Amino acid sequence: MSDMTIAVLARAGGVGVETVRYYQRRGLMPEPPRPVGPGLGGGVRRYGEDEVRRLRFIKSAQTAGFTLEEIGELIALDVTDDRPRARQMAQARIAALDAKIWELKAARAALSRLADACSLGEQGPCPIITAFEP
Repeated sequence: MSDMTIAVLARAGGVGVETVRYYQRRGLMPEPPRPVGPGLGGGVRRYGEDEVRRLRFIKSAQTAGFTLEEIGELIALDVTDDRPRARQMAQARIAALDAKIWELKAARAALSRLADACSLGEQGPCPIITAFEP
């Protein structure tokens, strides 16, 4: 049933109205036609549960690190049932996340060493401050 306004759709998807409009301009979300004629809701577009699911998918995919271009490709792949390509994209995203996790762990370890070094002395420049100076 398509009875939601764009504001209700946005709220159900956890985004703002302008975000929904942006996704529509990018071709990620459908833009239903405005009804015309008396008694047809004043030309207000109406959305349904399919659009809520699509909006939530976009948001979740972004959280996983997919770009909007990749999300558009995933949406297109869903129509063609191209699971191998979707799997390839997911595996590439996993590899990128693993690399980022390694990077963050290395940064955490370095900062932890600096914090430990900072606690060893009471005088002189703090190793944390000097480590970030150019």
